[in-house]
Amino acid sequence: MALHIRDFREADRAALIALWETCALTRPWNDPNADMDRAVASRDATILVGTVDDVVVASVMAGHDGHRGWIYYLAVSPDRKARGHGREMMAEAELWLADRGAPKVQLMVREGNETAAAFYTALGYEPQDVTVFGKWLTPSPEAE
Repeated sequence: MALHIRDFREADRAALIALWETCALTRPWNDPNADMDRAVASRDATILVGTVDDVVVASVMAGHDGHRGWIYYLAVSPDRKARGHGREMMAEAELWLADRGAPKVQLMVREGNETAAAFYTALGYEPQDVTVFGKWLTPSPEAE
């Protein structure tokens, strides 16, 4: 069964959140609904959905900040792993970004996630000589 990749539809919302939770991509301080809302409202972001027989099995969110592209929420249902779906989703996200003039794409991998690091390395991604800093502009849900 081939993977069909298409743009996000509002009817995908619950299935995507369930997929992201299953793949351990959500965190208490990042509301996936709000992340979707921001991507849908922006001309500079997209959510691509991978389906098999009209069932959501994969996703990727991509955005362009005017300087480089960013990848978020790459997910493949655990029962669909090792079938090339992650590679297909990344290829589509990279095409989407290239079509918008992004000269480079970046993503973040959490410390200790060696499986994800190996996957991205196999796709040609390399660790960058940067340290990511962050600051909450709204009250931090972590503090609650």
